[in-house]
Amino acid sequence: MKRETIAIHGGYQVDPTTKAVAVPIYQTASYAFDSADHAAALFNLEADGFRYTRIQNPTTAVLERRVAALEGGLEALCVSSGQAAVNFAVQNVVELGCNLISVPQLYGTTHTLFAHVLPAQGVTVRFAASDHAEAIAKLIDDKTRAIFCESVGNPAGNICDLEALSKVAHDHGIPLIVDNTVATPVLLRPIEHGADIVVNSLTKFLGGHGTTMGGAIVDGGNFDWKAHASRFPAFSQPDPSYHGLVYTEHYGKAAYIARCRSVYQRTMGAVLSPLSSFLLLQGIETVALRVERHVENGRRVAEFLRTNPNVEWVRYAGFPESPYHALAQKYLDGQACSLMSVGIRGGYEGAMRFHDALNLVTRLVNLGDAKSLVCHPSSTTHRQMSPEEQRNAGVFPEMIRLSIGIEHIEDILDDLDQALRAAQPATPSTR
Repeated sequence: MKRETIAIHGGYQVDPTTKAVAVPIYQTASYAFDSADHAAALFNLEADGFRYTRIQNPTTAVLERRVAALEGGLEALCVSSGQAAVNFAVQNVVELGCNLISVPQLYGTTHTLFAHVLPAQGVTVRFAASDHAEAIAKLIDDKTRAIFCESVGNPAGNICDLEALSKVAHDHGIPLIVDNTVATPVLLRPIEHGADIVVNSLTKFLGGHGTTMGGAIVDGGNFDWKAHASRFPAFSQPDPSYHGLVYTEHYGKAAYIARCRSVYQRTMGAVLSPLSSFLLLQGIETVALRVERHVENGRRVAEFLRTNPNVEWVRYAGFPESPYHALAQKYLDGQACSLMSVGIRGGYEGAMRFHDALNLVTRLVNLGDAKSLVCHPSSTTHRQMSPEEQRNAGVFPEMIRLSIGIEHIEDILDDLDQALRAAQPATPSTR
């Protein structure tokens, strides 16, 4: 099936008992066992079924199958937020004394996880000087366990060359983990370009309405954990916390998600509620249509901003002069995402005046909503970073991040126009 069809039908067949066409909400914490032997078989992972909603739930299972199909992956695990997805995806491959290599252009909270939280747990994160494969390659050593990037950076708008990064990763026997939140699987499937693990914040474009938190981890099923057992012994050696289970033997190509669910979801409990899974499924049904409108509105906004005298610069991969234009042609089918950053004339003060003068465009730190959204990254999402770290991540004082929604384009442009005029101080009259 094509992605538009998967978004509506993927992962679910009409309920055989009730004939429900919509995915039922299984609002239950636990599930009855037929017998003591049945319970033991479930907990020994010898039988398929549901044990406890912290581990798996029927409504969430449909969401997992649908997201995995959209990304072209083998298996998925859905958790309570996009940030939990990033954390679990990385924790599943690292251990004490090893390191992770990351591009510098990251969402602010991911940078905090990498720069402060993981190092406190004994895992070093090395930030490359750029998102180029050559900059990544020079940092890899025998302790490296993965390369991490955002397919389209938030808020930098850079596009990573996934084929080049995946080649570097695989040449060194490590996986490439890609955050695909901004691009979405509608515009880009990283697994088709060599990525091994893909994460998404379902809160953003996939959910699409700013109502429901959620995150997903998708395994492409292509990385051979057994062949690289010296780097990843946890997959091919008995797990003492799970009665000596060997994941690669028991699950084969599905070992990565199985371990992520058994070790991290089960014990750390970042659980996605069944109602949230249901709401996210409703959002996903229309994601392809919404992204089409997002992209078209984004193009119109970028063209308007580029010619406005109160704008110093616009970062938009759809412009031929963008350093990422060729990668947009390669990976996004010649399109550019509706997330963009813009430098307002007047520096920090000008950006603040523009930000506060908007009426239709909503001031908040979410993105990918049906509504048009605005934030000032250096004082919000990236505030905890030093000025140098902000610059490396592509964040500047005069920068505004816009997530263009699906409202009528003329209404969006009218609001941006009046806010840009309001952002510039009045010129004193002369006599």
